[in-house]
Amino acid sequence: MEIDIGGRLWSVGPERPRVMGIVNATPDSFFEGSRRQSDDEIARAVEQALDEGADMLDVGGYSSRPGADDVPESEEFARLDHALRLVREVAGADFPLSVDTFRSGVVRRLYDRYGAFVVNDISAGELDPQMLRTVGELRLPYIAMHMRGTPQTMTSQTDYPAEGGGVLGAVLRYFVQKVAQSREAGIVDLILDPGFGFAKSVSQNFELLRRMNELSVFGLPILAGLSRKSLIWRTLGVTPDEALNGTSVLNAEALRQGAAILRVHDVREAVETVCLVRACSGRAE
Repeated sequence: MEIDIGGRLWSVGPERPRVMGIVNATPDSFFEGSRRQSDDEIARAVEQALDEGADMLDVGGYSSRPGADDVPESEEFARLDHALRLVREVAGADFPLSVDTFRSGVVRRLYDRYGAFVVNDISAGELDPQMLRTVGELRLPYIAMHMRGTPQTMTSQTDYPAEGGGVLGAVLRYFVQKVAQSREAGIVDLILDPGFGFAKSVSQNFELLRRMNELSVFGLPILAGLSRKSLIWRTLGVTPDEALNGTSVLNAEALRQGAAILRVHDVREAVETVCLVRACSGRAE
Protein backbone atom coordinates (compact mmCIF):
# COMPACT_ATOMS: atom_id res chain seq x y z
CA MET A 1 0.00 0.00 0.00
CA GLU A 2 1.11 3.55 -0.68
CA ILE A 3 0.13 6.65 1.24
CA ASP A 4 0.33 10.12 -0.26
CA ILE A 5 2.24 12.68 1.81
CA GLY A 6 1.92 15.94 -0.09
CA GLY A 7 2.37 14.27 -3.47
CA ARG A 8 5.16 11.93 -2.33
CA LEU A 9 4.17 8.26 -2.19
CA TRP A 10 5.34 6.23 0.81
CA SER A 11 5.04 2.45 0.62
CA VAL A 12 3.94 0.67 3.77
CA GLY A 13 2.45 -2.69 4.66
CA PRO A 14 3.15 -5.93 6.55
CA GLU A 15 5.19 -7.17 3.60
CA ARG A 16 7.41 -4.06 3.92
CA PRO A 17 7.35 -2.97 7.58
CA ARG A 18 8.53 0.52 8.41
CA VAL A 19 10.22 2.00 11.48
CA MET A 20 8.93 5.30 12.87
CA GLY A 21 11.40 7.03 15.18
CA ILE A 22 10.03 9.11 18.05
CA VAL A 23 11.22 12.68 18.55
CA ASN A 24 9.71 14.06 21.77
CA ALA A 25 9.88 17.83 22.21
CA THR A 26 8.53 17.47 25.74
CA PRO A 27 9.92 17.72 29.28
CA ASP A 28 7.73 14.95 30.70
CA SER A 29 7.60 11.92 28.39
CA PHE A 30 7.28 8.65 30.35
CA PHE A 31 10.68 7.51 29.03
CA GLU A 32 13.20 10.03 30.32
CA GLY A 33 15.73 9.12 27.65
CA SER A 34 13.41 10.39 24.91
CA ARG A 35 12.90 13.91 26.25
CA ARG A 36 14.30 16.55 23.89
CA GLN A 37 14.01 20.33 24.29
CA SER A 38 17.17 22.18 23.27
CA ASP A 39 18.15 22.69 19.64
CA ASP A 40 21.20 20.42 20.03
CA GLU A 41 19.19 17.64 21.70
CA ILE A 42 16.55 17.61 18.97
CA ALA A 43 19.10 17.82 16.15
CA ARG A 44 21.18 14.98 17.62
CA ALA A 45 18.08 12.82 18.08
CA VAL A 46 17.11 13.34 14.43
CA GLU A 47 20.62 12.65 13.17
CA GLN A 48 20.82 9.46 15.22
CA ALA A 49 17.43 8.22 14.02
CA LEU A 50 18.39 8.85 10.39
CA ASP A 51 21.79 7.17 10.81
CA GLU A 52 20.11 4.13 12.36
CA GLY A 53 17.64 3.73 9.50
CA ALA A 54 14.37 5.39 10.47
CA ASP A 55 11.81 5.44 7.66
CA MET A 56 9.74 8.22 9.27
CA LEU A 57 9.99 10.52 12.28
CA ASP A 58 7.08 11.15 14.65
CA VAL A 59 7.33 14.52 16.38
CA GLY A 60 5.35 15.18 19.55
CA GLY A 61 4.89 18.15 21.85
CA TYR A 62 2.29 16.78 24.29
CA SER A 63 3.05 13.90 26.65
CA SER A 64 0.27 11.30 26.55
CA ARG A 65 1.63 9.16 29.39
CA PRO A 66 -0.99 8.16 31.97
CA GLY A 67 -1.78 11.06 34.28
CA ALA A 68 0.30 13.59 32.36
CA ASP A 69 -0.51 17.26 32.87
CA ASP A 70 -2.60 18.91 30.22
CA VAL A 71 -0.70 21.36 28.00
CA PRO A 72 -2.36 24.44 26.46
CA GLU A 73 -2.65 24.42 22.68
CA SER A 74 -0.39 27.47 22.40
CA GLU A 75 2.40 25.67 24.28
CA GLU A 76 1.99 22.49 22.26
CA PHE A 77 2.17 24.44 19.02
CA ALA A 78 5.27 26.35 20.15
CA ARG A 79 7.05 23.08 21.01
CA LEU A 80 6.13 21.47 17.70
CA ASP A 81 6.95 24.56 15.66
CA HIS A 82 10.39 24.68 17.22
CA ALA A 83 10.98 20.95 16.75
CA LEU A 84 9.71 20.74 13.16
CA ARG A 85 11.95 23.60 12.08
CA LEU A 86 14.97 21.71 13.39
CA VAL A 87 13.80 18.35 12.03
CA ARG A 88 13.36 19.82 8.57
CA GLU A 89 16.81 21.43 8.73
CA VAL A 90 18.45 18.10 9.60
CA ALA A 91 16.28 15.60 7.72
CA GLY A 92 15.44 17.69 4.65
CA ALA A 93 12.15 18.86 3.18
CA ASP A 94 11.14 15.50 1.70
CA PHE A 95 11.76 13.14 4.61
CA PRO A 96 8.45 11.62 5.80
CA LEU A 97 7.20 13.15 9.05
CA SER A 98 4.34 12.46 11.40
CA VAL A 99 3.02 14.95 13.95
CA ASP A 100 1.62 13.54 17.19
CA THR A 101 -1.32 15.78 18.13
CA PHE A 102 -5.06 15.55 18.75
CA ARG A 103 -5.72 19.25 18.02
CA SER A 104 -6.94 20.37 14.61
CA GLY A 105 -5.74 23.94 15.19
CA VAL A 106 -2.19 22.68 15.65
CA VAL A 107 -2.46 20.61 12.46
CA ARG A 108 -3.67 23.54 10.38
CA ARG A 109 -1.05 25.99 11.65
CA LEU A 110 1.82 23.51 11.17
CA TYR A 111 0.58 22.60 7.70
CA ASP A 112 0.60 26.28 6.73
CA ARG A 113 4.25 26.54 7.80
CA TYR A 114 5.72 23.16 6.85
CA GLY A 115 3.48 21.53 4.28
CA ALA A 116 2.18 17.98 4.36
CA PHE A 117 2.80 15.43 7.10
CA VAL A 118 1.04 12.44 8.63
CA VAL A 119 -1.30 13.29 11.50
CA ASN A 120 -0.92 10.90 14.45
CA ASP A 121 -4.00 11.38 16.66
CA ILE A 122 -4.19 9.42 19.93
CA SER A 123 -7.93 10.10 20.13
CA ALA A 124 -9.01 9.43 16.52
CA GLY A 125 -10.95 12.69 16.59
CA GLU A 126 -12.64 12.14 19.96
CA LEU A 127 -10.84 15.04 21.66
CA ASP A 128 -11.39 17.55 18.84
CA PRO A 129 -14.56 17.31 16.74
CA GLN A 130 -12.91 19.34 13.97
CA MET A 131 -9.94 17.02 13.53
CA LEU A 132 -11.28 14.57 10.95
CA ARG A 133 -12.73 17.32 8.79
CA THR A 134 -9.48 19.31 8.98
CA VAL A 135 -7.34 16.32 7.98
CA GLY A 136 -9.72 15.53 5.13
CA GLU A 137 -9.68 19.11 3.84
CA LEU A 138 -5.88 19.21 3.90
CA ARG A 139 -5.65 15.75 2.25
CA LEU A 140 -3.28 14.47 4.91
CA PRO A 141 -2.66 10.85 5.89
CA TYR A 142 -4.13 10.00 9.29
CA ILE A 143 -3.25 7.60 12.10
CA ALA A 144 -6.35 6.82 14.17
CA MET A 145 -5.58 5.31 17.58
CA HIS A 146 -7.91 3.55 19.99
CA MET A 147 -8.19 5.21 23.40
CA ARG A 148 -10.86 5.84 25.99
CA GLY A 149 -11.06 9.11 27.88
CA THR A 150 -7.96 11.30 27.99
CA PRO A 151 -4.36 10.73 29.11
CA GLN A 152 -5.49 12.09 32.47
CA THR A 153 -8.42 9.63 32.89
CA MET A 154 -7.69 6.60 30.70
CA THR A 155 -6.29 4.33 33.42
CA SER A 156 -9.76 4.15 34.99
CA GLN A 157 -11.45 3.13 31.72
CA THR A 158 -10.30 -0.44 31.19
CA ASP A 159 -13.60 -2.31 31.51
CA TYR A 160 -14.12 -4.46 28.40
CA PRO A 161 -16.90 -7.00 29.15
CA ALA A 162 -16.44 -10.52 27.83
CA GLU A 163 -19.94 -10.51 26.36
CA GLY A 164 -18.81 -7.65 24.12
CA GLY A 165 -15.79 -9.54 22.88
CA GLY A 166 -13.38 -8.12 25.45
CA VAL A 167 -10.75 -5.59 24.48
CA LEU A 168 -10.42 -6.81 20.89
CA GLY A 169 -14.16 -6.61 20.32
CA ALA A 170 -14.18 -3.03 21.60
CA VAL A 171 -11.24 -2.06 19.39
CA LEU A 172 -12.84 -3.65 16.31
CA ARG A 173 -16.14 -1.82 16.87
CA TYR A 174 -14.29 1.42 17.48
CA PHE A 175 -12.40 1.15 14.20
CA VAL A 176 -15.54 0.26 12.24
CA GLN A 177 -16.91 3.60 13.39
CA LYS A 178 -13.68 5.54 12.91
CA VAL A 179 -12.99 4.21 9.42
CA ALA A 180 -16.49 5.23 8.35
CA GLN A 181 -16.15 8.68 9.92
CA SER A 182 -12.74 9.20 8.36
CA ARG A 183 -13.96 8.26 4.89
CA GLU A 184 -16.96 10.55 5.27
CA ALA A 185 -14.58 13.39 6.19
CA GLY A 186 -12.58 12.81 3.00
CA ILE A 187 -9.56 11.08 4.51
CA VAL A 188 -8.02 8.81 1.89
CA ASP A 189 -4.87 7.47 3.53
CA LEU A 190 -5.67 5.86 6.87
CA ILE A 191 -3.53 3.90 9.36
CA LEU A 192 -4.90 2.16 12.48
CA ASP A 193 -3.20 2.01 15.87
CA PRO A 194 -4.74 -0.33 18.50
CA GLY A 195 -3.36 1.90 21.26
CA PHE A 196 -1.17 -0.30 23.41
CA GLY A 197 -0.99 1.22 26.89
CA PHE A 198 -3.97 3.52 26.41
CA ALA A 199 -7.01 2.60 28.55
CA LYS A 200 -5.85 -1.01 28.74
CA SER A 201 -4.48 -3.15 31.57
CA VAL A 202 -1.30 -5.16 31.17
CA SER A 203 -3.23 -8.37 30.49
CA GLN A 204 -5.50 -6.58 27.99
CA ASN A 205 -2.46 -5.26 26.14
CA PHE A 206 -1.08 -8.77 25.78
CA GLU A 207 -4.46 -10.11 24.65
CA LEU A 208 -4.65 -7.38 22.03
CA LEU A 209 -1.13 -8.13 20.82
CA ARG A 210 -1.86 -11.88 20.57
CA ARG A 211 -4.87 -11.16 18.36
CA MET A 212 -3.67 -8.05 16.53
CA ASN A 213 -3.72 -9.88 13.19
CA GLU A 214 -7.53 -9.79 13.37
CA LEU A 215 -7.35 -6.05 12.66
CA SER A 216 -6.28 -6.98 9.11
CA VAL A 217 -10.01 -7.25 8.34
CA PHE A 218 -9.93 -3.50 7.60
CA GLY A 219 -7.29 -3.87 4.89
CA LEU A 220 -5.33 -0.93 6.32
CA PRO A 221 -1.77 -0.59 7.66
CA ILE A 222 -1.50 -1.27 11.40
CA LEU A 223 0.87 0.69 13.62
CA ALA A 224 2.22 -0.91 16.80
CA GLY A 225 3.45 1.44 19.52
CA LEU A 226 4.95 -0.87 22.14
CA SER A 227 8.26 0.85 22.77
CA ARG A 228 9.27 0.70 26.46
CA LYS A 229 5.63 0.69 27.61
CA SER A 230 4.33 -0.53 30.95
CA LEU A 231 3.23 -3.95 29.73
CA ILE A 232 6.94 -4.63 29.25
CA TRP A 233 8.51 -3.14 32.35
CA ARG A 234 5.71 -4.10 34.74
CA THR A 235 5.83 -7.70 33.53
CA LEU A 236 9.63 -7.88 33.80
CA GLY A 237 9.88 -5.91 37.03
CA VAL A 238 12.20 -3.30 35.50
CA THR A 239 12.02 0.38 34.57
CA PRO A 240 11.31 2.00 31.18
CA ASP A 241 15.07 2.62 30.91
CA GLU A 242 15.62 -1.15 31.14
CA ALA A 243 12.85 -2.17 28.74
CA LEU A 244 14.72 -2.17 25.42
CA ASN A 245 15.19 -5.93 25.20
CA GLY A 246 11.52 -6.50 26.00
CA THR A 247 10.57 -3.95 23.37
CA SER A 248 12.46 -5.86 20.70
CA VAL A 249 10.76 -9.11 21.68
CA LEU A 250 7.27 -7.61 21.49
CA ASN A 251 8.07 -5.73 18.29
CA ALA A 252 8.97 -9.08 16.72
CA GLU A 253 5.60 -10.48 17.80
CA ALA A 254 3.82 -7.38 16.45
CA LEU A 255 5.47 -7.95 13.07
CA ARG A 256 4.42 -11.59 13.18
CA GLN A 257 0.88 -10.36 13.84
CA GLY A 258 0.93 -8.11 10.76
CA ALA A 259 2.19 -4.74 11.97
CA ALA A 260 3.17 -2.44 9.13
CA ILE A 261 4.79 0.28 11.26
CA LEU A 262 6.77 0.08 14.49
CA ARG A 263 6.76 3.33 16.47
CA VAL A 264 9.91 3.27 18.59
CA HIS A 265 12.35 5.20 20.74
CA ASP A 266 15.27 2.98 19.65
CA VAL A 267 15.55 2.90 15.88
CA ARG A 268 18.57 0.66 15.32
CA GLU A 269 17.16 -2.18 17.38
CA ALA A 270 13.80 -1.93 15.62
CA VAL A 271 15.43 -1.94 12.18
CA GLU A 272 17.37 -5.06 13.17
CA THR A 273 14.16 -6.67 14.44
CA VAL A 274 12.46 -6.01 11.11
CA CYS A 275 15.44 -7.43 9.23
CA LEU A 276 15.53 -10.64 11.26
CA VAL A 277 11.77 -11.22 11.23
CA ARG A 278 11.74 -10.76 7.46
CA ALA A 279 14.61 -13.22 7.13
CA CYS A 280 12.73 -15.77 9.24
CA SER A 281 9.65 -15.36 7.06
CA GLY A 282 11.65 -15.70 3.83
CA ARG A 283 11.12 -12.06 2.86
CA ALA A 284 14.69 -10.82 3.32
CA GLU A 285 15.81 -8.62 0.46
